[in-house]
Amino acid sequence: MEYFKKMAGTTKSPPGVGFVEIVWSWIGAFLGIASVAFVNYNIFKGTDLVMIIGSFGASAVLIYAAIRSPLAQPRNLLGGHVISAIIGVTAYNLLDNFMWLAAAVAVATAIAAMHATKTLHPPGGATALIAVIGSQKIHNLGYLYAIIPAGSGAVIMLIIALLINNIPKSRKYPEFWF
Repeated sequence: MEYFKKMAGTTKSPPGVGFVEIVWSWIGAFLGIASVAFVNYNIFKGTDLVMIIGSFGASAVLIYAAIRSPLAQPRNLLGGHVISAIIGVTAYNLLDNFMWLAAAVAVATAIAAMHATKTLHPPGGATALIAVIGSQKIHNLGYLYAIIPAGSGAVIMLIIALLINNIPKSRKYPEFWF
């Protein structure tokens, strides 16, 4: 019975945020994703390179809307995506005949590695999974996937976060770098 009591929660839901905070979160997310998507659809058009991956949507939530979270800090954003990308590519290369196993190994190992390196960034789990279940275009990148799109896309989003999150006096980003 004690086990099930844990599932009841121990605190109240946090308060909502004000309209101004919502607007700045929207502006940051719009500009961050727009910047990465622009590179993807205009600069890399006609190449085999991919710049935008689904896990960047989750990163946008953290670095533009939950900017004080330890999971949203630059070390976590960059390290989480790059480490997880490397692990995902490795899992795919070693276990591509067993995709269900490659997917599970990639995500679980990425989580363990992010914990061990103090770079826990939840979208990193998705970055590792995308390396396994992604299209042939993703698989063709091999370890370049860790640089383009995972690392460079995260850098672009970080630059936008630094610029936008520090405009209003009520916001400060980052909380820490290392």
